[in-house]
Amino acid sequence: MSKNEVVNRQIVLNARPVGMPTAEDFRLDRSEVPQPADGQVLLRTLYLSLDPYMRGRMSDRPSYAPAVELNAVMVGGTVSRVEVSRHPNFQAGELVLSENGWQDYTLSDGSGLAKLGSKITHPSYALSILGMPGFTAYHGLLTIGQPKPGETVVVASASGAVGSVVGQIAKLKGCRIVGIASGEDKCRYVVETLGFDVCIDRRDPAFAEKLAAACPKGIDVYFENVGGAVFDAVLPLLNIGARIPVCGIIAHYNDTALPPGPNRLSLLTYAILTKRLKMQGFIIMDHYGAEHANFFREMSGWIGEGKVTIREDIVDDLEQAPAALIGLLAGENFGKVVVRVAEH
Repeated sequence: MSKNEVVNRQIVLNARPVGMPTAEDFRLDRSEVPQPADGQVLLRTLYLSLDPYMRGRMSDRPSYAPAVELNAVMVGGTVSRVEVSRHPNFQAGELVLSENGWQDYTLSDGSGLAKLGSKITHPSYALSILGMPGFTAYHGLLTIGQPKPGETVVVASASGAVGSVVGQIAKLKGCRIVGIASGEDKCRYVVETLGFDVCIDRRDPAFAEKLAAACPKGIDVYFENVGGAVFDAVLPLLNIGARIPVCGIIAHYNDTALPPGPNRLSLLTYAILTKRLKMQGFIIMDHYGAEHANFFREMSGWIGEGKVTIREDIVDDLEQAPAALIGLLAGENFGKVVVRVAEH
């Protein structure tokens, strides 16, 4: 195969992982670039979003979305360029938000494509602060968390794609913000750049004690996307009437059995009853129709005014996606992970 020959690289699910995914669970395939028929467009992937939910899609256990089939292309949101159009509503060169998955090229009949146009001057933002992670933060905090001025909001994975936005929005709403992150560098970034009031290193042996000291008036809103020992430390600090939006439990995505130790279910249900807690899970895809327009308008305004920002962890080359996802699941990323598949 000539070095300059144009091919379609596809990263497919080679095996279902047991525990943490490994490089052997993925496979790189190469095929010819497909050609569009009438009513279709050929899309070239420019940016690929990597997100924790992808670990769940690699398993075949029941979930809110179907599993990726073995030997099928890994799923994922993308920003793509229309390379060739035989569709009346799309022109070559236009940028669209799409679901190409982990591949260079794909065909589309236009269904589900959203033109970016001039709305986003930074295209990868469509996968981060103006995309699914930003919308997840916005809906989970404001619709379920309902923060009030003066309340204490605790955010897990505070330097990540969702948590970093949650904290900044809560700050705009007049709350005291306590972040939880992994390592001194991330904690420093959360406070000094994102404007959180304090950030606790979850790896600190005295994590639970330091979290309690950082929340002298208890916790009114806890934005949950981690689970595990972090939630164990949060639970006794929750105030009466506290709200807990649950968008993920990354600490448990690789579990193959129940976690060791005592059964904590009765402790949780007792707290839910006696403290009148509101703990609600949500899948953000359920809310696009009713809320996305308001989110996009308000978030775009905050970005334009310099009130909200995001850090993108850019990974170059599609073939680095498996290692980047494994690193994300291990907490090695710093910000929103985006793979730059091709130059804009």
